[in-house]
Amino acid sequence: MKILYPLLGLWLVLAVEAQEVPVSSPHIQEWQVPWAGTRPRDPFVAPDGRVWFSGQLGNYLAVFAPDTDTFERVELESGTYPNGVAVDDAGMVWYAGNRNARLGRLDPASGEIVTFPIRNPAVRDPHTLALGGGGKLWFTAPESNRVGRLDRGNGDLELIRVPTSNARPYDIKLDGQGRPWVALFGTNKLAWIDPDTLALTEVALPRPRARPRRLEVAGNGDVWYLDFANGIVGRYRPSSGSFDEWPIPGEGRARPYGSALDGEGRLWLADQGGRAMRLLSFDTQGERFLHDLALPSPSGAVRHLHYHAASDSLWFATDANTLGQIRLSP
Repeated sequence: MKILYPLLGLWLVLAVEAQEVPVSSPHIQEWQVPWAGTRPRDPFVAPDGRVWFSGQLGNYLAVFAPDTDTFERVELESGTYPNGVAVDDAGMVWYAGNRNARLGRLDPASGEIVTFPIRNPAVRDPHTLALGGGGKLWFTAPESNRVGRLDRGNGDLELIRVPTSNARPYDIKLDGQGRPWVALFGTNKLAWIDPDTLALTEVALPRPRARPRRLEVAGNGDVWYLDFANGIVGRYRPSSGSFDEWPIPGEGRARPYGSALDGEGRLWLADQGGRAMRLLSFDTQGERFLHDLALPSPSGAVRHLHYHAASDSLWFATDANTLGQIRLSP
């Protein structure tokens, strides 16, 4: 059962005496990344099944072959500090140069790297990537307070300023209409962008102290967000303008970071608020938390989760210098 409390214009949902429902236990496996202290980031499964990720402190891209448990490394220019990674349908690997103000594209077949400098001196920190329709690549630049769009074909780049000062646009995902949704981590807002006009619309969350860091967009258009500051899972429904929120269970205040929606519509999140990292799932239809799994590695934040439908698994990387997979199906 659940109790709904009206709070500042939204319904806060608290579970009470929830009936326990058995759920299968996913299998978690981690591999030590062979280059110590390089802070692996943002794994993304390519069409060939290999897993690409960035080594932020090592200035490299790397690929992991799950069938042979082997890693290969591709060096990037000094000072890149790559962060976000995305692989398009043609197998091209895109990355964000978080400290050298550029985007990059690696052709794994030839090894050729092409960079796309951001020629606005006010924008220096591309961070998270999202592949869009029409050959576009969207990205956030938190410290520069901008969202950008690169034409992957001709290299044209457009920048959008967020109206709220120090809004820190962080995560970015696209909905079914091709609209980017952005978590504004420096304030209590989400935002969406019209891909035709590039007009940006902010959506204020009901709690002034909310700080959304990651978000996911479901097939029905619902926007799920993680309030990092307050340990809350939230849902915004653009169709009605309504909000619902659920406190993340556990001792102390949760600090939800990486997130992903799986094939069954469950929202997965990584909580770094306790002594040990844990992975939780939330049933977005039944509106209840399901899994609560301990991470095998001794420490390290999970800043990003990537769902791969073909293998029904989640991929992640940790500050403990590991790459991991969560197999959801036996």
